[in-house]
Amino acid sequence: MKNINQYRRQMILGAASLPMIGMGGLAWGQANSKTLKISHQFPGGTVDKGDFRDRLCRKFAIEVEKRTNGALKFDIYPGSSLMKTMAQFSAIRKGALDMSYYPLPYAGGEIVETNIGLMPALVTSYEQGARWKTAECGKILNKLLEEKGVIMVSWVWQAGGVASRTGPIVLPSDLKGVKVRGGSREFDAMLKAAGGSVMTSIASNEIYAAVQTGALDAVYTSSASLMSFKMPELTKNYTSARNKSYWYMLEPLLMSKMVFDALPKNQRDIIMAVGAEMEKFGTEAAMADDTEAALQFARAGNKVFDLDASAIEKWRAIAKETAWKDYADKNEKCAAMIKSAEKL
Repeated sequence: MKNINQYRRQMILGAASLPMIGMGGLAWGQANSKTLKISHQFPGGTVDKGDFRDRLCRKFAIEVEKRTNGALKFDIYPGSSLMKTMAQFSAIRKGALDMSYYPLPYAGGEIVETNIGLMPALVTSYEQGARWKTAECGKILNKLLEEKGVIMVSWVWQAGGVASRTGPIVLPSDLKGVKVRGGSREFDAMLKAAGGSVMTSIASNEIYAAVQTGALDAVYTSSASLMSFKMPELTKNYTSARNKSYWYMLEPLLMSKMVFDALPKNQRDIIMAVGAEMEKFGTEAAMADDTEAALQFARAGNKVFDLDASAIEKWRAIAKETAWKDYADKNEKCAAMIKSAEKL
């Protein structure tokens, strides 16, 4: 009887230890997981609703976590809630921020070559922009960013329009005397040459207050930002990007090279694979926003205008003599990227 009781006690103790082993394995896995921070300036939402740039970050995070079996996790900070918009690129370079969905020309103060990400009338379609990734201009840009400590994880272009609280802006002559925000040094150069009074250093998430107070009469930015930052309720006229546009910005998902290089190769490969897959979602969402923005402005009582090839060519003529020339004269890399992009 004594032997039987001892046997029973051993079985009970053995069974009780099994969950503890399982919990120990789970705790070990959690202890070895890494949480990365993704910051951006756009309004937050969910994976299914809201600004598509926030949704892209959330989709990316979910898929990478899934494919790494939880070894990589992500915290997402929308609305510049982690750090100010303009500080994010420098933080990425230093490894102080892991990832950011970032308008590339905002980095022009640190790396002048990044201003090509919003070069007026250089990219005039999503198809053209998509070809950059494998073209010489894209290769030069990608290599340069890596040398500066930044990895391009997802290449996403966005078209944009111009919303105005004064008259419509369709042709360059419409801009004379208008207080306007373009979005990059080069784009602003074209607007200034067309007669605009250019206001610089205003991030997308600051445009509502600037228009509301009268500091700005007109705003160029992506269709997504025009909606997310509620421009239709402040303006009277809108020139849409749903047909054609001379405003295309490269807004990639960026990662700190310092952080990227510290990860195991399989995790780096997953990050880049998922990043590439997100490009289709980003492009389709941006195109849908071009159409939706025109509808939202119309519903809010704005007069909506569309561009044709003739109007684009008038803007391009000014851009070539101002923004393109000024940029190409900066250095050999700038000149080579302009030359390559013109061929696409």
